Amino acid sequence: MEDDCLGSDEEFYTSDQEDDYSIEGLEESIDGLENDDSDTPWIPPKGTTTKVITKESLLAAQKEDLRRVMDLLFLREHHARTLLIHHRWDVEKLFAVLVEKGRAFLFAEAGVSVVEHQDGEPLLPSSTIMCAICIEDVPSNEATKMDCGHCFCNGCWTEHFVVKINDGQSKRIRCMAHKCNAICDEAVVRNLVSKSHPNLAEKFDRFLLESYIEDNKRVKWCPSTPHCGNAIRVEDDEFCEIECSCGLQFCFRCSLQAHSPCSCLMWELWAKKCRDESETVNWITVHTKPCPKCHKPVEKNGGCNLVSCICGQAFCWLCGGATGRDHTWSSIAGHSCGRYKEDKEKNAERAKRDLYRYMHYHNRYKAHTDSIKLESKLKETIQEKVSISELRESKNRDFSWVTNGLSRLFRSRRVLSYSYPFAFYMFGEELFKDQMTKEEREIKQNLFEDQQQQLEENVEKLSKFLEEPFDNYDEDKVMEVRMQVINLSVVTDKLCQKMYDCIENDLLGSVQLGIHHNIAPYRSKGIEKASELSASDKDLPLHCGTNDQQCSISSKFR
Repeated sequence: MEDDCLGSDEEFYTSDQEDDYSIEGLEESIDGLENDDSDTPWIPPKGTTTKVITKESLLAAQKEDLRRVMDLLFLREHHARTLLIHHRWDVEKLFAVLVEKGRAFLFAEAGVSVVEHQDGEPLLPSSTIMCAICIEDVPSNEATKMDCGHCFCNGCWTEHFVVKINDGQSKRIRCMAHKCNAICDEAVVRNLVSKSHPNLAEKFDRFLLESYIEDNKRVKWCPSTPHCGNAIRVEDDEFCEIECSCGLQFCFRCSLQAHSPCSCLMWELWAKKCRDESETVNWITVHTKPCPKCHKPVEKNGGCNLVSCICGQAFCWLCGGATGRDHTWSSIAGHSCGRYKEDKEKNAERAKRDLYRYMHYHNRYKAHTDSIKLESKLKETIQEKVSISELRESKNRDFSWVTNGLSRLFRSRRVLSYSYPFAFYMFGEELFKDQMTKEEREIKQNLFEDQQQQLEENVEKLSKFLEEPFDNYDEDKVMEVRMQVINLSVVTDKLCQKMYDCIENDLLGSVQLGIHHNIAPYRSKGIEKASELSASDKDLPLHCGTNDQQCSISSKFR
């Protein structure tokens, strides 16, 4: 039995994989694997694509995008913010509109009114104006003129702002004038509202600050429960899986738990299927029949085809029709149901087939999920074994291969577990029924299941070797186990990558897809850990591009 487990390297993968997993490539991978210390946090390579935004660094994160727009277009802060909120904080999209349609279109579409020079005579402090809203004459120092040129009394402006803030429209409060789409200056809003409603002014500032998260497709709150208070920003693809600094791993697009190689839609359907009672209903359909009188489900517990409901109604199990109680083993008095009813039989058979198919995939998904939970307890056991082994006088002092192998086991097991919900929907009839012929589906299913089986075999072997009591072995046996763990770690990594390539190119790539069926790419080092965004410049003021004035913004994240 021991010889079988410690066989040659070729035992762990079939002959058609020898080109992919050459000895030279394996040695390079082993070198990299041995140098990979999983006990230390993984530092992402240059060009990190994800950042953790805390409440302390939120303002700094917002300033980055504001500065880019302000410096390019020579705008004040509130104008830059209005443009960015309109374009959902997508700076690249904003610049694209500027290049394609020009500055005037960009500003008009977003409701930005930039005053190049003041038209008309300035209002004298001693003069009065008539407010077009309340139709009253007010001193000019009690009226405010917006960038769009419309002037109303401060009382009407204040009431307008209060209503909009309470209605949740703080981020884009438009001018009161008829058919004017200009967005009001946030400094004016803050100044007027704070005089009579200081709490609303704070709420207004908070909404402006949080708009960077709420309206930004590149930023989302961490879905941890209870909430950790962090947000995550991605720079490139929204189809990615990330790990927040609180430790939660999740899919950025749907904010559910990390689920690749399942697409977001597949995982949502699977989670709902496992959560609700749809399969219970299927079981009832297969194993029971409704009473013709009270319509409650009745399960047959004997060989006789005359069954009785708890309500007292007797009926025929074969056809479900109500009958009397007089019967023999071969017939029921006054009842005959020998005629074949095709639709009923087809529906019952289909429900039974669907139930068994779901149970097949669910049992395997749950088995690997349970294995992850059980194998997570291995970490403490392995650390104890490593500690014992390091105390022994031996030339083998480096046991990083054990912890690295355990990390590879967790990653590969997770991929394997989610591959079953993927297969359930990929080769079922719910999503891609009309996009593949029966023959094509069989070919693709065989291709995928071959790769799934190879990965499953190697993951189980890796799990077995990691459970070996290597702390009791001599040096030669430890070296033998070490090579097997390193070999299997490399092979499972290659098989995971190959499975993802198969899914992206041969399966999902060959059908007509909507955006809901993209999947997060495979990462050999595991789900990327977001690095914390620096908040060192959070208290620095922003400079306005037009007059070099300092613009203010609340530095508190309330």
